[in-house]
Amino acid sequence: MATGDLTATGGESTTADRAGRLEAHGIDHIPDAARHGRPRELFAVWAAPNVSYLSLVVGATLVLTGLTLGQALAVIAAGNLLWILTGVLAVSGPAAGTTGSVISRAMYGVRGNKAVIAVTGWLISAAYLALNWSAASVAGIGLAGRLGVPDGPLPDAAIICAIAAVTLVVAVYGHATIVRLHAVLSIALTAVFVVVAGYVLAHTDWSYRPAHALHGGALWAALAGGFALIASTPLSYGNSPDLARYLPRDSRSVAVAGWTALGAYLPSVLFTALGALAATGLDMSDPQRALEGILPPWFIPLFVLAVIGNTVANNGLTAYSAGLTLQSIGVRLGRVPAVLIIGVLATAMTLHALLVFDFLTGVNTMLELVAVVTAPATGVYAADIAVRRNRYDGPALLDESRTGPFWYDAGVHRAGVAAFLAGAVAAALCARTSFWTGPVAALCGGANLALPAGLLVSAAVHGAFGHPRRRTRAA
Repeated sequence: MATGDLTATGGESTTADRAGRLEAHGIDHIPDAARHGRPRELFAVWAAPNVSYLSLVVGATLVLTGLTLGQALAVIAAGNLLWILTGVLAVSGPAAGTTGSVISRAMYGVRGNKAVIAVTGWLISAAYLALNWSAASVAGIGLAGRLGVPDGPLPDAAIICAIAAVTLVVAVYGHATIVRLHAVLSIALTAVFVVVAGYVLAHTDWSYRPAHALHGGALWAALAGGFALIASTPLSYGNSPDLARYLPRDSRSVAVAGWTALGAYLPSVLFTALGALAATGLDMSDPQRALEGILPPWFIPLFVLAVIGNTVANNGLTAYSAGLTLQSIGVRLGRVPAVLIIGVLATAMTLHALLVFDFLTGVNTMLELVAVVTAPATGVYAADIAVRRNRYDGPALLDESRTGPFWYDAGVHRAGVAAFLAGAVAAALCARTSFWTGPVAALCGGANLALPAGLLVSAAVHGAFGHPRRRTRAA
């Protein structure tokens, strides 16, 4: 099967989706006989990546920008509501029985889809992999120093490669292994971070007030920027259908969306809020040093291992879906080599970032613009689910021929691509980054409105003009 995994052979003994066994399916359609599981499994799948050290850092950032504790907590609760959209996208997985990067052919056409997902599903994944591996590697290198490992490029590179290798093993084994591992990790990580929470709460200044309170336009800009920072995380996970596609076709959509959204929302809110609380009593400009300064020495290795474990959970999902995206773009590779390609690229980026040059500055600059493409992509996808009433034909979506039902006009669904581009333009006009302030953002006091603008404009355009339409003539 050209578009599936080259290891798939069709027999139950080789294609059964079981933990500890290489997943045989790639982007090919999952037949009803191979469907299994319940929607509630998705809770742990999404909880483990979000019991996160980076959530603490993001929460602290809100307070460091000048928000009061109450304002920061309100932004955290509101921004994380966009996990609902991650849940909405997930419902298309059981309906189509294939990945989100294939389902989106219905929105953009066979050729148009390749261009969109190359950016939104592959390049951005590489940047996130490098960013997360860098954070975990810094923690791992610090722990190695505490244990007496000499500092130097070779030991540091070994640690980086070891963390990446463990992550890629999880991604290579695939869906069932991820589901089983995340069920364990979600419990273990929560236990460690609950202990961290106890020490943070003991150092929280509940009467905290920023030295210079924000008012007027400055407050509005800080609130909008904080919302965009929080909400950009759920919008970066367009891969939720990939983790739900093995569920039985008749799985309740409300349950699929609900367990996905709830699994991500609860830990994201709790641990991002913990970071905001930490910033009231600790110097969170260097979060690792600040947290290690209040933790007992015996617990620090457990904390670092939890940071690494969370990164394995998070990047395991990302690398897994990035491999599937590479197949959807049209690279004729099995799922395993496709995962390894993105893994090698992101590992090289991480090594370059930490050992050679401050490449993360460039990555962070790029991530400031992530909402310009992820928000429109999410808006188009969510609108398409509504327009089609979540009715997707998985086998038809895998037909890439010129006479296929999703070839549209020369391989492009013009309405879908136009909706995506309209959302991207709207987001760019409303964006505020370290190097670009759009004219709309400037008129709004410097507030970063890229996320809601890109999301709403793309959804509105696709909802109005992207009605189901199939072209069967050759182009």
